[in-house]
Amino acid sequence: MADLHNSSTIPGQSSVPLSPRAAQPGAGGGVLLELKGISKQFDSNQVLDNVDLTLNRGEAVAIIGPSGTGKSTILRIIAGLLAPDEGEIYVQGNRREGLIEDSPDPVGIGMVFQQAALFDSLSVEENVGFLLYQHSQLPAHQIRQIVDDVLDMVGLPGTGSRYPAELSGGMRKRVSFARAIVSNPENPQDRPALLLYDEPTAGLDPIASTVIEDLIRAIQRNNGCSSYLIVTHQDSTIRRTADRVIFLHRGRIQWQGPVTAVDETDNPFVRQFFSGRVEGPIQMVQ
Repeated sequence: MADLHNSSTIPGQSSVPLSPRAAQPGAGGGVLLELKGISKQFDSNQVLDNVDLTLNRGEAVAIIGPSGTGKSTILRIIAGLLAPDEGEIYVQGNRREGLIEDSPDPVGIGMVFQQAALFDSLSVEENVGFLLYQHSQLPAHQIRQIVDDVLDMVGLPGTGSRYPAELSGGMRKRVSFARAIVSNPENPQDRPALLLYDEPTAGLDPIASTVIEDLIRAIQRNNGCSSYLIVTHQDSTIRRTADRVIFLHRGRIQWQGPVTAVDETDNPFVRQFFSGRVEGPIQMVQ
């Protein structure tokens, strides 16, 4: 399942009808996602303010910036879970109308939330294969094999019979990754072209973070997705998972460039963020 592809609800995840996709994740090149003039306000708080963003197939992009500046909001808008107040969203050149349940996108988009959000009462295998069990005609033995293969991909072989309470935080994260990329072989186009990661290394120790960072790269390399966007505050995650960085502050893109440029740019937002200085254009609310 790509987490956004089915009509049954998974805790912390969205629910969207299971349907064939128009293009395989790795097929072709060019622009995969385009946001034009996206704005979003909650009460009097302008969270996003006329944001333009383009993501090409094959890209790995980190959205960074201080807390409360709209990073997770923009992921939820891209996922089709939240509607912008203004602006247009194009997925593989097709304009999205409404939310994702109103009209499926031409390619799959999956989202991995900050919390793994697993069913505590279900085994790892049942969590990962949940939507295949619920919404496919595949026999149980075939679903188990698909799940085993995906668990191997995320470095958790032989864990299908275990329960979330028996897993470490890093292992639970990897189970949520497996659930995001599992797909029905009868609908091979159903695998996500785009994965959205919201703080995937939050709360993990440095070694567990490195495992997750390497896994994010490996999933793309092994065709688990074509492109991904990752929201993170963690320096190592930015440097190990991103090719391009977008800096968001007060709802606007203040800087973007290759990850190799973050140590070279004179942009005051980037310099303050990576140095951790209190003085600068980023003022924290006291």
